[in-house]
Amino acid sequence: MTVVASGTDTPLKTLVGAKTAKALADRLDLHTAGDLIYHFPRRYDERGQHTDIRALDVGEQVTVLGQVQRTTVRPMRQRRGSLLEVVVTDGSGGQLTLTFFGNQAWRERELRPGRWGLFAGKVTEFRGARQLNGPEYVLLGETGDGEAATEEIEEFAGALIPVYPAAAAVPTWVIARCVRVVLDTVTMPEDPLPVTVRGERKLMGLGDALREIHRPTSTEALYRARHRLKWDEAFAVQLTLVQRKLRASAAPARPRPLRPDGVLAAFDDRLPYELTDGQRRVGEEIAEDLGTAHPMHRLLQGEVGSGKTVCALRAMLQVVDAGGQAVLLAPTEVLAAQHHRGMRDLLGPLGRAGELDGDVAGTRVELLTGSLGAAARRRAQEEISSGRAGIVIGTHALLYEGVEFADLGLVVVDEQHRFGVEQRDALRAKAAQPPHVLVMTATPIPRTVAMTVYGDLEVSTLSQLPKGRSPIASHVVPAAEKPAFLDRAWRRLKEEVAAGHQAYIVCPRIGEAGAAEEEPPPADDSGRRPPLAVTEVAPLLAEGPLHGLRIGLLHGRLPADEKDAVMRGFAAGELDVLVATTVIEVGVDVPNATVMIVLDADRFGMSQLHQLRGRVGRGSAAGLCLLVTEALEGSPARERLDAVASTVDGFKLAELDLEQRREGDVLGATQSGRRSHLRLLSLLKDADLIRDARAEAAELVGEDPELVRHPALAASVAALVDAERAEYLEKG
Repeated sequence: MTVVASGTDTPLKTLVGAKTAKALADRLDLHTAGDLIYHFPRRYDERGQHTDIRALDVGEQVTVLGQVQRTTVRPMRQRRGSLLEVVVTDGSGGQLTLTFFGNQAWRERELRPGRWGLFAGKVTEFRGARQLNGPEYVLLGETGDGEAATEEIEEFAGALIPVYPAAAAVPTWVIARCVRVVLDTVTMPEDPLPVTVRGERKLMGLGDALREIHRPTSTEALYRARHRLKWDEAFAVQLTLVQRKLRASAAPARPRPLRPDGVLAAFDDRLPYELTDGQRRVGEEIAEDLGTAHPMHRLLQGEVGSGKTVCALRAMLQVVDAGGQAVLLAPTEVLAAQHHRGMRDLLGPLGRAGELDGDVAGTRVELLTGSLGAAARRRAQEEISSGRAGIVIGTHALLYEGVEFADLGLVVVDEQHRFGVEQRDALRAKAAQPPHVLVMTATPIPRTVAMTVYGDLEVSTLSQLPKGRSPIASHVVPAAEKPAFLDRAWRRLKEEVAAGHQAYIVCPRIGEAGAAEEEPPPADDSGRRPPLAVTEVAPLLAEGPLHGLRIGLLHGRLPADEKDAVMRGFAAGELDVLVATTVIEVGVDVPNATVMIVLDADRFGMSQLHQLRGRVGRGSAAGLCLLVTEALEGSPARERLDAVASTVDGFKLAELDLEQRREGDVLGATQSGRRSHLRLLSLLKDADLIRDARAEAAELVGEDPELVRHPALAASVAALVDAERAEYLEKG
């Protein structure tokens, strides 16, 4: 059959047949020639080099390059027929057994010792040996008898064999065969990069890069192809962010200049401590932004306890001094209530204008959450709409209809990654003009992530801790290997309580109905037990090692008033121990808490553990964080915990965390849940490339803001940064 040459928007069914096209669409979401061309190989195997079978994980869907070592046919015990076992090796001593059930003698003739092949299936384990049951396979090259290779495996003739992200119904060699058809029949897209950029950066042409990444002629050509396609991804994202930044700088906003004799000045005079140099510097950056006629878009990042909230409060007071209102959006009611209490305490009479003991020159601080009763809600809405409440703190309840502001001038978003695009945008829409925006995060962000995900924001960083903060010691408690260490952990907690301090115990799951604040990983094929739960652990501790201590529970399914009562009781010293989920991860500030024990610590991410341990050591006494795990020494999970215990540098941990996470998550790929073409760029390894792409994007957008003179490039950006991702970056 002759296939007519066509473009990248050609449906795959016209190129590879309806049956194969349906499998590609259903299993891999690949519909057009362009989709398939941008479905890049995950890795490349080289015939004669091993795949390291010993590193395969049980339950993993794999494609292995191996050589047949021996075959054995034996009768099956439970039913009629025979079982064929084929042992393949990777050349380094690792072995994998392929099992085929039923009478399949022809496979024994085909899978002769010495033959190389690609074998695909799900890894299982039987009597300590790795297996693939009934795997798909394709044999490579010629046999020792000189038998010619068939056309079916022609795509594997090169030294570098592409291995694609595949599915059980669509193995990698089927994808490779389809790619070959597309590359042979489809006209490559026009190269969208300006000739000057390609020349200055010594980049391979797009058509050549797309061919080489699928069918590399050499290792060097493959490197150059990947470099070019990574550049396209980085350039598309940076162009989007630079355009966003340019549009924001051109938008009008009401200036909120610094006033030397207002509430902010009075607040600074009554602060019970000195601001750090970092807080002063960040304060000056924010103050200058607020004074301009264009909306501020600034990211404030800092270590746990570095004083971000005070910086945000000072910015809010500057807006109040200029006649506006400021709102702080918090991800949970616990955190919103904590911010409300903390800010009222810091402001004192300055935050109680209109009350008997209030300062008439001050303002009011209002809290609005979903759990407020009807009467309290009406009163809060009246305070906000009248403008009497200069500072408003709340949760997503602030987004509802009926919440109107007199003059919204500043939006502060705390822990912004917990909010969706629509929620942030709905709050900004409540202002007559675009408000100034300050985004806060206590999760340290590696430089390349800040440049890529937050590239439209100015970034301020607080790395200096306020005076008086105590050091935090962290240790891994290997409960499976050394149970006595866990017993010692409980005794250590009781010693701290006896000394007048308090403690947190953190579990990954709530329990009972089973919903988790952070979705727990499913039980794995090895039969690993479910994650420990708050509601199950607390009574066991109360009856066992912590008998006699006052224990409270805190998790996301408690009614709001109950959550607030528990936190108030803990803050007041009425509870010795708080058993909680990650609801305490951010913002909870109880200086008397000195110990945290994290159970099933390997179920949490590195940055999350760093956040959690920041809840202790917030007073004059030193903090202690114990990471309890059943992960064995030398395992990846244990190495992560050892890394957390070895440093309190959140930025260093963020880099290590990034190494181990799916970078697509960082880039926002999971925002829409849809497939995206951003798949090669590594935020960790490609920092220099991202920086160079940023510089080129800034220069190009400066000359041609809407890319009118570069229509092919504009179309490429639209394809690489799909509509939902662009909205994520645009509104982020």
